[in-house]
Formats: sequence, structure tokens, C-alpha cells
Amino acid sequence: MTDRRAEFRALHHTGRPLLLPNAWDHASAAGLAARGHRAIGTTSLGVAAAAGRPDGTGATAAETLSLARRLAKLPVLLSVDIEAGFSDDPAAVAGYVAELAGLGVVGINLEDGRADGTLADPEDTADKVAAVKAAVPGLFVNARTDTWWLGVDDPLPQTLARARAYQAAGADGIFVPGTVDLATLRVLTQRIDAPVNALYQPGGPGLTELGGAGVARVSTGSLLFRAALAAALAAADGVRAGGRAVPQGLPSYAEVQGLVPADHCTKPTSRSLRGE
Repeated sequence: MTDRRAEFRALHHTGRPLLLPNAWDHASAAGLAARGHRAIGTTSLGVAAAAGRPDGTGATAAETLSLARRLAKLPVLLSVDIEAGFSDDPAAVAGYVAELAGLGVVGINLEDGRADGTLADPEDTADKVAAVKAAVPGLFVNARTDTWWLGVDDPLPQTLARARAYQAAGADGIFVPGTVDLATLRVLTQRIDAPVNALYQPGGPGLTELGGAGVARVSTGSLLFRAALAAALAAADGVRAGGRAVPQGLPSYAEVQGLVPADHCTKPTSRSLRGE
């Protein structure tokens, strides 16, 4: 376990950004692993939406833990988005994270945005970070500050102050979603003495440009989940319209079935042989 945590940490210091794609179920994570992604994160929106629950409200602690239990069997380094920790009690957050770590999870995202659209007091988030690091010292804690995400006034000073507080509490990385302005990211990476994580935005800078600004990690967030949902809806619309708008290059039934661990497979049925 120590070697896996060290490997994940080292991926933030290679001189180029770690692309961390975010999965929402076993198939998406297994597919990403099969495409060669060594490290994978989870997306809280994808997990929540798939469970029929709202994101960012602390409603998916059980679903997140259940997903981590399934994904931990994959040959990847797994980081889990736990929103704000699913509790206001630092000890409860630490206990939850310790359970994740026991499954093999090597990192977490812990955010300071609240369900009502405001920011938590930085001391409260720092207390959670400190409790987690005390419980699982080797786990990579990516402390997310939603200063840009929530559109606060003059976000740079608040971001830097919160980053300092979270680092002092033991955070290993700082996640600042909501800005891909390269000049801003250069300031952040120069003034934050820890790996800085940016959120990829379609139409924004690519990995090379983000790396040139000093970004150490790039997450896709809910993008892959939303892209998959859009593709499914477009395919259904295309079939209903009588057209041929179904995307090309779809994985076959057998390829998807092959993502399931061998110990979960049973003798093929007539239904599976038909590819339904």
C-alpha cells in the first residue's frame, strides 16, 4: 500500500501534468484503465446522478464507499471525491477516509464549497484535513477550494490564504477548479508550494499549456459523465428519428463484458450470446 501511495504522489512531480480522468461506475473506470490510465479519480456529480441523488449535498456517502469498494479491485491508483467529507465532524470525516484507505484508495478530494453555494470557514476545512492526515498519514489529500468555482469577489487572495491554511494542516495538493486562465494559474503555481490541480474545460488550454503554467494535475471532473450522457441521448434521438446518428466506434457487447472481473463471470447465457 505504501508503494502505491508513493507512486501516486510521484505522478504529481514528473514535470508534466498528471491527467486524472474521473469515472462514475465500474465500467467507466475499467474502460479508462484498459486505455492505459494509471490513476483514476471519481466524479461526485456522476456518482450522485447515477444514484438519483443531488451532488454536493453530502447525500452519497454510501454510494461513494460502495463504488470505491468495486473500483479498488482494478489495476489503477484510485482517488475518491468525497465532496466536503460527508460530515461537519472532522473525526467522522477521518473515519470515513480511513475506511476508504483500507480498501486501497490512495487519495481523496476534499472541498470547502457548501451546498448553499457559500464557502466553509477555512479553519473548518483545515480541521478536516488535519484529522484525515492524522488518521492516514500517507494518503494524498487534494484540498479543493471553490473560490473561483463559486464566483467570490477578488478570488486570488482568498485562494492563496486558503491554500496556506490547508497546506499547514497537511494537504498534499491544492485543487482550484473554475479558472483555466494561464496567467492566473502561473501565479497560483508560483505562490502555492504544493502540486496545483486544475479542472480541464472544453475549449480551454490543453495539457501542454497547463503544464507550461506549472499545473501538476488536470482533472476531467464531470466532463466524461456528461459526455457519455449526451452520447446516449443523441443515440436514442437518432434511433427515434429513423436516422443513423448512432456514434461510430462503439465498444461491442463482448468488450464491455470483458471489463467485468473474471471471478464475477458466469457461463454465457443465450441472452448474452445474442449481445442484448
